[in-house]
Amino acid sequence: MDNKHHMERVLVTGATGLLGGWLVRALLERECSVVVLVRDPEPQSELYRSGLIQRTHIVVGQLEEYAVVARAINEYEVDTVFHLGAQTIVGHARRSPLQTFESNIRGTWNLLEACRLHPAMVRAIVVASSDKAYGDQATLPYTEQMPLQGRYPYDVSKSCTDLITQSYYATYQLPVAIARCGNIYGGGDLNWSRIVPGTIRSLLQHQAPVIRSNGRLKRDYVYVQDVVQAYLLLAEAINDDQVRGEAFNFSLQQPLRVDEMVWLIMKLFGTTEVEPMILNQAVAEIVDQYLDSTKARSRLGWRPTYSLEAGLRETISWYQAFLSGAAA
Repeated sequence: MDNKHHMERVLVTGATGLLGGWLVRALLERECSVVVLVRDPEPQSELYRSGLIQRTHIVVGQLEEYAVVARAINEYEVDTVFHLGAQTIVGHARRSPLQTFESNIRGTWNLLEACRLHPAMVRAIVVASSDKAYGDQATLPYTEQMPLQGRYPYDVSKSCTDLITQSYYATYQLPVAIARCGNIYGGGDLNWSRIVPGTIRSLLQHQAPVIRSNGRLKRDYVYVQDVVQAYLLLAEAINDDQVRGEAFNFSLQQPLRVDEMVWLIMKLFGTTEVEPMILNQAVAEIVDQYLDSTKARSRLGWRPTYSLEAGLRETISWYQAFLSGAAA
């Protein structure tokens, strides 16, 4: 008997983000009916720029508004939810913790509560957590059984997202699975403060790349297309007892220092004469963060298909087209 969950009517929160745009594309390719919850129209985002938005049902509103979330699920008779919507920039979270807690924490319980009320309809919910949910740990890489102990505002918001999701599973058996990824990169990320798009843009504009930290922070980087596959796998496998209610790390298992990442991008550009500008201004950031994805490999059969170089090459091509105006 096929125990796979089949997606037909899918809600994606955070569809204007990096992962959201590519996930919506993959769902439409599978001929799913896609509903997107959009707070602000983002004409530059992959979702809008590509025209994908015109093939979706649009609900306008915020995750913080319970009635909006409940309406999106109920009116469109959603069977699958990908909850990616969140305030994702660490610096914004530090400057405005309230806004981050509202969207990331209240937004999560609003979404899960709306799903809880329709158990016959909503059969799979995949929630985006993050490696940041683990906080500072004495040993690395992070494994799924480690406690969630974020301390800084963004990290705490992801620890809470994760714990609330686990609570809804333990208490109400909500069909959830949690994805914890490192730094997701790929074409379509317009948050220029992030190291990959920021570095590529600088090099395309013949400027020195800027490193906010001292360059020595070690991070996990995973290509957006590999993450899309991870999310689809999680949703499909939700009926499996080894998946439902569980959290999974997704990682290339090739952590790099920020300065090493910048040098790698420069190498792919064939540029060695530029010296990165190291600002050393990062505050409230954990020094090293990287993940062990053994569980995802063994239980889901997930494997990243892109090497770091291959993913970066595709990413560089996207930005070359986008910034030259050819992508417009």
